[in-house]
Amino acid sequence: MTTFSYVAVEPSGKKVSGTITAPDRNGAISSILAEGRFVLDLRESSAPTHPDAPRAITGRASRADLALFTRRLADLAAAGLPLDRAIQVVGEQSESPALMRVAEGALEDVRGGLPVSQALAKFPKFFSPIFTETLRAGEASGQFAEVAARLADFQEREVTRRSQIVSALIYPAVLTTVAAGVIVFLLTFVLPRLSVVFKDLGTDLPASTRLLLDFTDFLSANWMLIVGVVVGAFVFYRAAVLSEQGAIMRDRVLLRLPAAGKIVGKAVISRFSRVLSTLIYGGVPILESLRLSGMASGNRLIQSVADDVATQVRDGEALHHAMSSTGAFPPVLTHMVAIGEETGDLPTMLSRVADSLDFEVDTGVRRMTAMFEPLIVVVMGVFVGFVVLSVMLPIFEAQNLVK
Repeated sequence: MTTFSYVAVEPSGKKVSGTITAPDRNGAISSILAEGRFVLDLRESSAPTHPDAPRAITGRASRADLALFTRRLADLAAAGLPLDRAIQVVGEQSESPALMRVAEGALEDVRGGLPVSQALAKFPKFFSPIFTETLRAGEASGQFAEVAARLADFQEREVTRRSQIVSALIYPAVLTTVAAGVIVFLLTFVLPRLSVVFKDLGTDLPASTRLLLDFTDFLSANWMLIVGVVVGAFVFYRAAVLSEQGAIMRDRVLLRLPAAGKIVGKAVISRFSRVLSTLIYGGVPILESLRLSGMASGNRLIQSVADDVATQVRDGEALHHAMSSTGAFPPVLTHMVAIGEETGDLPTMLSRVADSLDFEVDTGVRRMTAMFEPLIVVVMGVFVGFVVLSVMLPIFEAQNLVK
């Protein structure tokens, strides 16, 4: 028996694709015709020996490239194009060489009999479990195009939000870099040369000047130790957050930061809500949706809480009661979840909460950067003023002695 992949037209005029097993090519055509379909294309193929084995693709693709890939796939599927042809067209139109190679590999697998979700799951570097599991549910429910469009919406929102945050942080980052560069230049280049002049004056230096010179001497004598401590601290941090306890501690600290903690918390809950909405809309079972949403939140505390919620739901608890009992979710989310459960439109309620939280995150980031920028200027001005005053005082005193 041989496996054939085919493209055919149904009596309604809709194009369909799939696979069929038959002794030979004529037998495959006869079987398809017996189903009332007219064969457009028929190719011999066989499913891979290891259908779930991941494939290694060199190169990278940006989030914007992945969002565009998903949007084009959804649009072509909605237009009625067979999925193998849709993947081929998307690959040809992609501006990312890596995604072109991904599309070529996925096209080979789809024409070999694999579903699109399983074919794309072979490229975990580009497509997360959330993406492939949602597509898998869409395929099972016959709503592939709708679910793919929902995934594209999610990815485009993620790209837009990240772009807004990065744009808001560019100016403070540049300002901070310049301020740090000026301070380092003064401490390591200017002051060490002036210290020789001050010592030659032979007069008692003001307290501010002595403090500044002592600090400069300490930096000059111990700069290798300071660099080593900074590098060691960074390496220790990277190693610590690889462990479960270290990651949980980091995420707990992020949520408790004085100014940014609330913004980080809202961003985490927003992502959790949007991913959960996408998964439920796609038809992924609620327990699996909660698990994947917790993983996608980017915060280990929320991931642990999501697992607890899944446990309570499995035991028969209503979703909004389980979420409310943890104390980790804002009341607006649990109330909207309750409304969604009552009306049977939970994905829409979750999306609305995510939209509201995204607005609050964007507003909070703009306010924080608006306060941070003048603070940097003030700190740099105070330090430069202190340096100038410490340098000028002994010079004035020396002039007075000469007179």
